[in-house]
Amino acid sequence: MKAIILCAGKGTRLRPLTYTSAKHLIPLANKPALEYGIEKIIECGIKEIGIIIGDETGEDIRMAMGDGKRWGIKVSYILQAEPLGLAHAVKIAHNFLQDETFLMFLGDNLLKNSINQYRQKFEKSKSNAFVLLTKVGNPEQFGVVELKDNKIIRMVEKPKIPRTDLALIGVYFFDKTIHQAINNIKPSARGELEITDAIQWLVDNQYNVEAEIIEGWWKDTGKPEDIIEANRLILEDIPRDLEKAKIDNKSKVFGRVNLARDVEITNSTVLGPVIIGQNARIINSYIGPFTSLSRGVEVEDSEIEYSVIMANTKIKNITHRMQNCLIGKDVRIYRSKDIPIVYRFVLADESRIRLI
Repeated sequence: MKAIILCAGKGTRLRPLTYTSAKHLIPLANKPALEYGIEKIIECGIKEIGIIIGDETGEDIRMAMGDGKRWGIKVSYILQAEPLGLAHAVKIAHNFLQDETFLMFLGDNLLKNSINQYRQKFEKSKSNAFVLLTKVGNPEQFGVVELKDNKIIRMVEKPKIPRTDLALIGVYFFDKTIHQAINNIKPSARGELEITDAIQWLVDNQYNVEAEIIEGWWKDTGKPEDIIEANRLILEDIPRDLEKAKIDNKSKVFGRVNLARDVEITNSTVLGPVIIGQNARIINSYIGPFTSLSRGVEVEDSEIEYSVIMANTKIKNITHRMQNCLIGKDVRIYRSKDIPIVYRFVLADESRIRLI
């Protein structure tokens, strides 16, 4: 079995962060989101992964993920020059997949539990397609499935009036018949080859299409609030590790706090769960629960909680607590002590600032 991970999306809902980096590389608990998907695939015993990349961010992903040797696998890259749908991504990956069974995994997916049990069920059932589902409160935003005895009888992409609350989570197991299905569907109204249409074609032609509702949490990390919540979910399980950091005797560190090498904590309080990356410095500050600070971050005379702060960002002299923040790399946030006291911003397109 092989696998493909779909990472060609432009991440428009995460702008301005995705103007300069792929959404799949945004760190969750200080690790690129895409790595969590790769790890789930490796848990299934799969050794060959094709990553579908786009023109704008493909090189960033290639540079960050490499050839797979660090995981003991082989990673290939397949260019999807235009975002023409999930089924189109499978179509252009056919040369890589050949006629093998395969796992398709959306690159912005995050799951708590292993999916290896579902690979085993797919193979044991000898189904042509096996898809994973979860119950959602807003099914009109997803591909929605109707089930009967764990078999799919109907599937609709983003229905205006959903008939169930069972949504596709973006994890699919297929045999070679999916290629025939894709060759027999036409682009949808939005001009894309929909994987839901291809699966429905299999259903309509009496192929065996099964599904199962997953256990444990699942997150689509497509929006800023999703990133912050996904970060929280991962931090729930981090181990406490203070051994490599420098913590002075005026500082207090409580709970599950994971500090990388050469982190410095000075006259500060850190209340976990929190993860702090290499060479970060915390001075006269408070770092609260569910916060990730990447490498080289500096926080001085400030308070932060429930936030994701990316590499080499500097935060200084902020008089109110920062909360629910998603801040990119190399950002400077500070309160000037000069007179006159004025606001001065340099912001990218689609930035959002809330002032107190």
